[in-house]
Amino acid sequence: MVGTMIEIPRAALLSGQIAEAAEFFSFGTNDLTQMTFGFSRDDIGGFLPEYVSGKILAGDPFQSIDQAGVGELVHLSIERGRKSNKHLEIGICGEQGGDPASVAFCHRVGMDYVSCSPFRVPIARLAAAQAAIAKKK
Repeated sequence: MVGTMIEIPRAALLSGQIAEAAEFFSFGTNDLTQMTFGFSRDDIGGFLPEYVSGKILAGDPFQSIDQAGVGELVHLSIERGRKSNKHLEIGICGEQGGDPASVAFCHRVGMDYVSCSPFRVPIARLAAAQAAIAKKK
């Protein structure tokens, strides 16, 4: 299969065009989060705790997908990509793939898979099963 990582906002916005030549998208959520927020995860230690305690952010967007911002960009990208290529396989690659809230989000927006670190696989599998059951209800 031939596909691409979607790691920058411009690629997400142009995903309809990209999908004409791709068989899959894998959202690189760590880089997409950095590019969307405009800050590096290497530098957030000095201000992220203040952002969370001040309720500017609900939590660390590098641990759980920021559904209002990054997530909206991902959702838009999926819609545009699948409009051009209805057989497009879509997933994520990043630590958020092992976060239950992120896995539920991925299921809700129609992703086919999540990828994460090996130690997070059991959590991701459980979260995926719970999301599938919740959808059936």
